[in-house]
Amino acid sequence: MDRHDCAWAELYLFDLDGTLADTKRDLSDAVNRTFEELGLAPLPVDVVAGYVGDGIRKLIARALGENDTPRYRDAVARFREHYLAHLLDTTRFYPGIEPLLTRLARDGKKLAVVTNKPIEYTDKIIDGLGVRGRFDLVIGSDTTTRLKPDPQLLQYALEKTGAPAARTVMVGDGVNDIVAARAAAVRSCAVGFGLTPPDVLRRAEPDYFCLDMDELTRCLCSG
Repeated sequence: MDRHDCAWAELYLFDLDGTLADTKRDLSDAVNRTFEELGLAPLPVDVVAGYVGDGIRKLIARALGENDTPRYRDAVARFREHYLAHLLDTTRFYPGIEPLLTRLARDGKKLAVVTNKPIEYTDKIIDGLGVRGRFDLVIGSDTTTRLKPDPQLLQYALEKTGAPAARTVMVGDGVNDIVAARAAAVRSCAVGFGLTPPDVLRRAEPDYFCLDMDELTRCLCSG
């Protein structure tokens, strides 16, 4: 367990947005279609991307600057419709992710998606990108009652896969992933190519930090 890689793990839990897939353009476009209908100015892609990670309601609250108002509730409903219809327009796995998943599966690892994105959208992305068979489990925000950084989603994954926490690693691009992993007594592996600046991730003190896909592959894979 004192090795500098985490190839000893039995189960890898992967975040979706900013970890497995680059989803920020489709998320931004759905926000801006919503804003256009509401007569609001569009937001830059990177601004919207900075609001991602805590579920749809917080995404819209941050983008709109309002919460629990009639306009906010209308915006959430409009966003859901737009995003469901367009979530695969530009969303793709980051280069190197598919070979990594293939290699981990070949090595006999259990793989799961653990995301704060609602399962309806998560399932559509995983199925649309053709990798359902790579994962033992796919869970989203409505699978349990609490989102990351609460450990509940991770604990659910451990229960369903039967993997011990001591041999599980949470791979993600957000501080929420690191905090949730710590609370669930699993190791965390932060990736620096996603939606959160690398320096922010490092300050959260993950067990492992991988700046790019090559480092992630070396960390997760044996040999």
